[in-house]
Amino acid sequence: MVTELDLRLADGRTLHVYDTGGEDRLAVVWHHGTPNLGAPPAPLFAAADRLGIRWISHDRPGYGGSTPLPDRDVASAATDVAAVADALGVDRFAVLGHSGGGPHALACGALLPDRVLAVISSAGLGPYGADGLDWFAGMVPSGVASLRAAAAGRAAKEKFEASGVEYDPAFTPPDLAALAGEWSWFDSVVGPAIQAGPGGLIDDDLAYVSSWGFDPARITAPVLLLHGGRDGVVPAAHGEWLARICPGAELRRYPEDGHISVLTHAESALEWLRGRADAAGAADRR
Repeated sequence: MVTELDLRLADGRTLHVYDTGGEDRLAVVWHHGTPNLGAPPAPLFAAADRLGIRWISHDRPGYGGSTPLPDRDVASAATDVAAVADALGVDRFAVLGHSGGGPHALACGALLPDRVLAVISSAGLGPYGADGLDWFAGMVPSGVASLRAAAAGRAAKEKFEASGVEYDPAFTPPDLAALAGEWSWFDSVVGPAIQAGPGGLIDDDLAYVSSWGFDPARITAPVLLLHGGRDGVVPAAHGEWLARICPGAELRRYPEDGHISVLTHAESALEWLRGRADAAGAADRR
């Protein structure tokens, strides 16, 4: 069962929060993609129950019930997550992000080192303009056009979104199979986010192509990166770059998978996360 609540922050904003509960469980903060609502991933609930995982998440500012925060950077996610965790009485937790949620999960790992036990980024972006990363190479044309508009600034991005252009992710056959199966769950979080307007998406994309506000190389917690070799939304080079930069990161590259079908491997990633979190907890008790 998912409980939803509205959390009032010190700066007057509201975050819409989701919590599956269980104080004796390992808290894992889910970071959603673009454009999505922040509801935790129902296809992974059974695995979470088996592994003793509690899902916590929130709509990023500008999505769902969360107040917009224009010109937010990726780093701001760490401040919001800390506030959510404090409100729920959670001290330490792991983080998992998919697609655009990946950078926000990494932000928590870099900026909340005393609280984050482990980090998973699935099909996540690398920093824009990073040395050694050809950021747009292999990206579908719709994605290139959308993110180049963002790189030109807010006015250009707002004009682009108002033009009526349709985004085509060019999903692979494995992606379409996943979306026809258990990951049809995305319909419940993408549709409402799109219907509410482009505000959240615009702020997300502007954040991706600006300074993130942190260095992924600062992450000290264990990092697991999942990436599909046929991903055209976020090309695999992004995951490969992050694997080189994040200390001790593990990259699991699935050559035949795309942007969505890589999530069919998420259950084994949760097993990895549970093991790393348990090891960190044991080390803390020594």
